[in-house]
Amino acid sequence: MWFNVGICTMRKSVGAILCRRRTACLAWQPISWRCVTTVDKGEKQMSGPKIQWFPGHMNKARNQIRDMLPKVQLLIEVLDARIPFSSQNPMIEELRGDKPVLKVMAKSDLADPELTSRWQKWFESRAGVKAKAVSTGNIPQLRSLTGVCRRMVPGREFIKTMVVGIPNVGKSTLINKLAGRTVAKTGNEPAVTKSQQRINIGDGISLFDTPGVLWPNLENVHSGFRLAAVGSIKDTAIDYEEVAAYAGKYLLEQYVDRLVERFKFETAPRDIVELFDAIGHRRGCLGKNAVVNYERVARILVTELRSGKLGPVTLETPEVVERELVELEREREEKSAAKQEKDRKRKQAFRERNRRNG
Repeated sequence: MWFNVGICTMRKSVGAILCRRRTACLAWQPISWRCVTTVDKGEKQMSGPKIQWFPGHMNKARNQIRDMLPKVQLLIEVLDARIPFSSQNPMIEELRGDKPVLKVMAKSDLADPELTSRWQKWFESRAGVKAKAVSTGNIPQLRSLTGVCRRMVPGREFIKTMVVGIPNVGKSTLINKLAGRTVAKTGNEPAVTKSQQRINIGDGISLFDTPGVLWPNLENVHSGFRLAAVGSIKDTAIDYEEVAAYAGKYLLEQYVDRLVERFKFETAPRDIVELFDAIGHRRGCLGKNAVVNYERVARILVTELRSGKLGPVTLETPEVVERELVELEREREEKSAAKQEKDRKRKQAFRERNRRNG
């Protein structure tokens, strides 16, 4: 079903539907989302169901991190270089106070190097923050992190650090490389580490490894989709078609040449529907009457993005994130104002009832 209107509300019971406008590319919206667009500028705002995945052990780990913070001199937060902002935990920023933090952007070999450099500068513009991009296959690069820790906490013979990060970001792999032995369980899926452990990595540095922790409320829906796209949320908690469509739209805007090269398209797809159809025909994802199976296409696109087969890709820029933060703050203020107005009316109605009852 196609919509050539400025405002459309999606209420379909199966899958997601496409919202098409004359002045913008196709935008894939999940069930029950409200897509508000500005006809002249082609801008859109999205609000709707958020991706949530918060197992019980994460709540326990969150409390452990809070209790352990005063006992360490340095935080090491491992980020996914493909989504540097979306993969940082806002809880850590709130709790750390003036404690220094080293932002380790892991999987940098899968990320756009130009954007990685811009993100490093963005992080280091904040007080007490140092950022370092690493690839788990580059041992000398990883070993240099101990020197960075020393410089960030000068004058101490022994340094206690705590390693934190979201699920499936590469924390355990990083720790094993630093320790020179297998001390942390690894796996190519989220929530492998489920308990806290203390590890000596030499050079007078010990660290506490913690389970990967998300946060209960992913306010920024864009961050939720990015986390799902790189595999930081278990696949059983996401809708592949929605996640693939979100990522695919971004790839069409920023890395269309990679899509053309990888899938050997003769011409670049113009929108998300053409992209899904083109991949479906190239990879044989056809069902009855040669109809493209979008579920299979979605899995192919997400898998190839995660594995790096589309080349080094970064799914967010500092400029885009800053605009999202401004919008998020506006939404918070609107919700707060609406809540206060609702409370005011409730109290007023209560007073009037009591006045009538005399």
